[in-house]
Amino acid sequence: MKSYDYLIVGGGIIGLSIARELINRFPKASICILEKESDVAHHSSGRNSGVLHAGFYYTANSLKARFTREGNQEMTSYCDENGLKINKCGKLVVATDETELEGLNELKKRAEKNGVELHWINEPEVHLIDPNVKTFKKALYSPTTASVNPVEVCQTIKAEVLSKGVDLICNTQYKGRSQNEILTNNGIFTCNYFINAAGLYADKVARDFDFGDKYTIIPFKGIYLKYAKNKSDVTTNIYPVPNLKNPFLGVHFTKTVDESIKIGPTAIPAFWRENYSGLKNFKLNEFFSILLYEAKLFMKNSFNFRSLAFEEMKKYKKSNFIKLSLAMVKNIDKNGFGQFMKPGIRAQLLNKETLELVQDFVDEGDNHSFHILNAVSPGFTCAFPFSRYVVDKIQEKQGKKLREIKENIS
Repeated sequence: MKSYDYLIVGGGIIGLSIARELINRFPKASICILEKESDVAHHSSGRNSGVLHAGFYYTANSLKARFTREGNQEMTSYCDENGLKINKCGKLVVATDETELEGLNELKKRAEKNGVELHWINEPEVHLIDPNVKTFKKALYSPTTASVNPVEVCQTIKAEVLSKGVDLICNTQYKGRSQNEILTNNGIFTCNYFINAAGLYADKVARDFDFGDKYTIIPFKGIYLKYAKNKSDVTTNIYPVPNLKNPFLGVHFTKTVDESIKIGPTAIPAFWRENYSGLKNFKLNEFFSILLYEAKLFMKNSFNFRSLAFEEMKKYKKSNFIKLSLAMVKNIDKNGFGQFMKPGIRAQLLNKETLELVQDFVDEGDNHSFHILNAVSPGFTCAFPFSRYVVDKIQEKQGKKLREIKENIS
């Protein structure tokens, strides 16, 4: 039996960043990360777009608005200080017609409320940034949007926390809880405080601690398609005006750290949590549970789920996927795209009572455990300030416990 002050389940960007924040605050604390895979960042944290978002998509009172702005600055500095690859190519958000200009106006208002740098630019100015971009009358330019290599970032944070004394135990899967013991396939662990950063399985872990009862994870598969012809036809990130009623930003062009071009992602409803390809990692109980909720969403058409599901399924056909990107550029070789890239799964939280996709961060906890139930995009960008927020709340809950003990003694 191994015992720690803090035990974290999940070796993605959130788990790693929380470990980093804890060890920086409490250098003498014993901290351990349990990761079920052979290394960190095997799932969403290593399979995302790598884009560092600026923070203008989110309403001003949201945690996402606050943490994205701060996280963009901190992650950019972290990459610069550690010599990590970063492409500071910015982002253009373009409109296709008059109706989409109102969407741009809303994004500009949100940027101003969130304190995020975002500029109106006209068509001639757009073409100075990227001559291949097509927009209607005007566009929005975000100079602080950048691209990183998410695996490289996670590996660097891993090396940092290990050097400071944090333990990382891989190939160790959370199996359950018995009283104060954490059961795994690699033995039993105990801790003074338990932190759930399990991503796709965060809701299941939380329920073992009597949290997260009104939520469940609905997985969405995100796939990118690489433009194999060259790296020069697009020089910046190009995004459409999103539907702000759901958490997906639509198919867009991404410039990676090595200047490559890709389009995506999809937001295809998946049927089990690690539904990456074929029947790999298929779990019958997950299949029936997720199918039940997706059927409810389909029948009630919550957040226009029917059309979303149909439109997303069409993206499995390469030509349909490519067609969606053509409205944002003047010239692109439709035959220049290669194969679909490694898919990722978005661990999207669903409120079971309202059948709404939860758009902001969600956490629950007490003086024994803390559970990160929803930390989807832009969770990677937000990781550092979000981890401070988490540790602040943990300290607050632990402090409350100590105060109660003192009061009972007195």
